[in-house]
Amino acid sequence: MRASKFFVSTLKEAPSDAEVTSQKLMLRAGMIRKVAAGIYSYMPIGLRSIRKVEGIIREEMNRAGAMELTMPMIQPAELWQETGRWEKMGPELLRLKDRHDRDFAMQPTSEEVVTDIARQELKSYRQLPKNFYQIQTKFRDERRPRFGIMRGREFTMKDAYSFDRSEEAAGRSYDTMYAAYMRIFDRLGLEYRAVAADTGAIGGDRSHEFQVIADTGEDAIVYCPDSDYAANIELAEAVSLLPSRASAAMSLEKTPTPGKATCAEVAELLGVPLDTTVKSLVLATDEVDATGTPVGSTVWLLLVRGDHALNEVKAGKLEPLKGGFRFATEAEIVEHFGCRPGYLGPIGLAKPVKVIADRTVAAMADFICGANAENFHFTGANWGRDMPEPDFVADIRNVVEGDPSPDGQGPLAIQRGIEVGHVFYLGTKYSKAMNATFLDEDGRPKHFEMGCYGIGVTRILGAAIEQNNDARGIIWPAAIAPFEVVICPVGWSKSEAVREEANRIYTALLDAGVDVILDDRDERPGVMFADWELIGVPHRVTVGDRGLKEGLVEYQGRRDAEAVKLPIAEIVSSIVTRLGALV
Repeated sequence: MRASKFFVSTLKEAPSDAEVTSQKLMLRAGMIRKVAAGIYSYMPIGLRSIRKVEGIIREEMNRAGAMELTMPMIQPAELWQETGRWEKMGPELLRLKDRHDRDFAMQPTSEEVVTDIARQELKSYRQLPKNFYQIQTKFRDERRPRFGIMRGREFTMKDAYSFDRSEEAAGRSYDTMYAAYMRIFDRLGLEYRAVAADTGAIGGDRSHEFQVIADTGEDAIVYCPDSDYAANIELAEAVSLLPSRASAAMSLEKTPTPGKATCAEVAELLGVPLDTTVKSLVLATDEVDATGTPVGSTVWLLLVRGDHALNEVKAGKLEPLKGGFRFATEAEIVEHFGCRPGYLGPIGLAKPVKVIADRTVAAMADFICGANAENFHFTGANWGRDMPEPDFVADIRNVVEGDPSPDGQGPLAIQRGIEVGHVFYLGTKYSKAMNATFLDEDGRPKHFEMGCYGIGVTRILGAAIEQNNDARGIIWPAAIAPFEVVICPVGWSKSEAVREEANRIYTALLDAGVDVILDDRDERPGVMFADWELIGVPHRVTVGDRGLKEGLVEYQGRRDAEAVKLPIAEIVSSIVTRLGALV
C-alpha cells in the first residue's frame, strides 16, 4: 500500500465531546468518524484493524470446528416472544414495524434465530454436536452511549452457538470454545484475564468473561496472584473474615448518635473501627396470584459489615430473592422498623422481617447496629442474646483487596478490565422455551443443550488502545495494527536514490509477506513521524540521503525511545525477524 493512494486523515486535536483515550485517539488517527450518538463510520485505516481481528477470530473458530453463517439483523418479534425476551429486554431492544404493521427487532444477539434454525435443521442426535457462528452488526439502544466504540449502540460482534445432546457434551463444547478464546486473545497480543462471571440477562449457569487489563476499564477483576483463581467482582466469593464467633463481652447499650446516619459517621463519633459496625439494607419481594395481581410483599433485612458493600447480583441469586426484588419503600420501612432509614437494625422490630446476614456479619460479636430509633444505635449487639439468629447466612458482599482467596492460596487483588469476550453455558433455557428438540438414540425427543460465545470485535480495538498508548498516540500489537511497517522516505521528490531504496525495501517486505505502507506523500519528516506514531504502526523504517551514503537506514519500534541505524542489506531480514515471520 502506498500512502498517496490510501486515505490518511489525522487530526491534531480530538473533538471536544470525546471522553476516553481510545475514542480520542481513534478520532485523531482517522480510524472512526461519528455519525450519531453511539454510531460511527469505520474509516479505511480503522477497518483494516477490524478485518485483522476478524481474521484471527475466523481462523480459530474454524479450527475449533465451528461453522460460519450469517443471521439477519432484523428479526421477527414472534421468535423473541417465544422466549419472553420481547418484553423482558426493555428499551435496549430496538423495536420497529414494517409496512404491514408487523413487529421486528434490530438484533442485539441471536439466540432466538439460531435456536429456530436448529429446531428446523437438526433432527437427530447423529447431527450433533454443532456450533454455528457469525460476525455481524448488532444494535443495542443504550440509554447513554459513551466512551466511543467502547459502549456504542451499533457494533460488530462475533457470536457463536453450540448445540449438544447432553449436559456432558455441552461441557466439552464449552471447554473447546474456552480454549479457542484463549488462543484468539493470545494471538491478538493483548494482556487479558479469563474470569468466572455472572451470566446476566442471557441466562445460563457456567460463564467466563475475557477481560483486557486496562486502568480505564469499567469492570473490577478479582484474582489471586498466587493461584489461578479469578472472577468478576459480581461473582467473586467473599469468605468470612472471622474464623468463628467470639463470646459476648459487652452489654447491649442504646447509645445516642445524633445526626449520624451512616456507619462511617457512627464509627467516627464513637471512636471505634468501621469494621465493628453493621450496615442495614432493606429489600422487598412482591407476591402475585395466578392472574398476576399483587397480593402482598415480604420485607428482607440484609446485613453487611460497615466497611463492606452489598453485591446485588449475589443477593439476586439467593433462593428467596431469585424471583426478583426491589428496595423497600420508606413507608414499608417505617411500618416494619418503626423508624426512617439511617438508624435501622435487627433489634426491636415493629413487625417481623426476614434477616439475611453476610458470612462475616454472622460471625461478629459486640457489634454496632441501628436501634430503630432516630439518633440512636445499639452498641454491644450479639446474636442469640439480643436478637434471633439470622434466617439466612450467605455471601452477599463485594470482596475487597486483601480478602483471603476462596481457594486458600493467598490474598486477593483487584484490577480494572474491559470485557471483550464472554462464554456461557445456556443449558436448555432457549431450547425449552422454543421447543427445539432432536430425536435421541432411544427415539424420543430431547431438548438441545446449548452454549453461546461472544466477542466484541469493534470493542477489541478500543480495549487494545486503552491498554496500549502513550503521549504520541496508539501502540498497536502487530497482529491487529492497520499496517505492520511504515517506510518513511525523507526527500521523496528530491532524491532518486531515496525513492529507489524505499521502493526496493517496500517490494522486498511485500514479497516477505509483511503488511507494509510506503509513505510517498512527500511530507516533512516531522509530519510523517507524527502521523504514523499517532496511528500506531509498530515498526518504522526511515530512508534518507545521509544514511544511504553510509549504507544505513534508520529503524524505530513504536515503543522505542530512539531510532537505531541498521545496514541496508539487513533491514528486511531484521523486520521479518522482529515480526516473528519467515523470510
